[in-house]
Amino acid sequence: MKKNPNLPNPERRTFLKAAAGFMGASLLGGVPFRAFAQQASLAAPDRCFVFVYFSGGWDQLLAFDPKDPNVFTPDRITETLILPGYNLINDSRFSAMPVVPEKNGVRSNIDFGPAVGKLADHFDLMTVVRGINMNTVGHDVGYRYFLTGKQPAGSAARGSSTATEIVGQMAPKVPIPSIAYNIETYNDRYPGSANALRVTRSTDLLLTLSPSTRTLDSELEKQLVDFRGQPVSCEAAAYGTRGVETEYETSRDQMTNVLSNRLDNSFRFELAENAAVRQLYGLAATGPYDNEAGRAAMIATALKKGISQCVSINLTGGMDTHFGTQLTHATNQRRGFDALATLVSDLRGSPHPAGGNFMDHTTILVFSEFARTPLINASGGRDHHLCSSCMLMGAGIQHNFVFGKSGDIGMAPGTFDLRTGQATPTGENIRPEHIIATVLASAKLDYSITRVAPLQPILA
Repeated sequence: MKKNPNLPNPERRTFLKAAAGFMGASLLGGVPFRAFAQQASLAAPDRCFVFVYFSGGWDQLLAFDPKDPNVFTPDRITETLILPGYNLINDSRFSAMPVVPEKNGVRSNIDFGPAVGKLADHFDLMTVVRGINMNTVGHDVGYRYFLTGKQPAGSAARGSSTATEIVGQMAPKVPIPSIAYNIETYNDRYPGSANALRVTRSTDLLLTLSPSTRTLDSELEKQLVDFRGQPVSCEAAAYGTRGVETEYETSRDQMTNVLSNRLDNSFRFELAENAAVRQLYGLAATGPYDNEAGRAAMIATALKKGISQCVSINLTGGMDTHFGTQLTHATNQRRGFDALATLVSDLRGSPHPAGGNFMDHTTILVFSEFARTPLINASGGRDHHLCSSCMLMGAGIQHNFVFGKSGDIGMAPGTFDLRTGQATPTGENIRPEHIIATVLASAKLDYSITRVAPLQPILA
């Protein structure tokens, strides 16, 4: 029976996806691919960016906006509408109080919830922003709002992803400027060279970067290859006039050269050459490597080996805990924070070609789509809450710093003079667009697309 031409096998489908993903004016920002293919090693970008998403809406009391349980006690619930509930975790791995770390005799200005774990040891690189008004308690809306810095139209994203904006402005000379791992990505104004390579699991990334062992045997692929010739129809001529033919020819050649460099081996952590990565991240001897630690190792590899400038990643999930215990949510958060702590330690300990270490050249944003309610519901979980927090760290960002504050009644969004960070009843809410403008400004990029000013006190 003849195969359905609409259902090519995964390897051929991945080959086409790679060609489409690489389609654009120039994958390497103008570097000839022949020269790229002859390079012994790739050069890491001077500035790198990592966007880390905790999926489902996190409990910020356990993370970046804790409250003192000696102040917010159960007998004051009707007054404060806040219950930290740390004593309900009932697990020795988690502190029953907010954590205030100290390092080399310097005390943290940031207090952390018990789920943050060893990531808190890197407080000297962080700014925590509290009291962010997400203006939604819908998963898709909050998620896309933080990805673009623009309030969605209904639930539909508006604008480009921040990673796309960065790559579009900076045009980095790296093979895959942006990777989006199990996370949405958008491009509304830049050429295809700014598109992220979107993958949903580690095997997708390996298939995309691996040389194909098959010949082109589908009619669709044959037509795409034939399109490299002279257009013969009115429709083909119209596409050719708009440059699609040239773009496909260029992107296919670019893809072929990327594959010939065997970039996939960098992410095959089971190989002997990657033993040090396996040991550092605690990875198994064989893959796939789709847990939090494997995803963190993928980020480090993409940046340190000069393969990418931006990585956007859904690092961990399980945050949407309307039911169950406080331990469930704390454990789910801790997995993500532990992996992130290992990534930061790796980047801090890895020299950057331009001087310093990789964290000196990397900006990380950690966020969720909203937070959980400060009160526990009748089912033992927490519901959706519009006031959230986020964490920025690394290059271009103030270190050991807190900006903003949630309210002491119901953890409501605060109002601030955003030029100074001072709380004032006549001030404004902090919103996701302020965070995105600050990330762009930290690299001296144009942030006018956000239509707001960056939070100047956060900028280093």
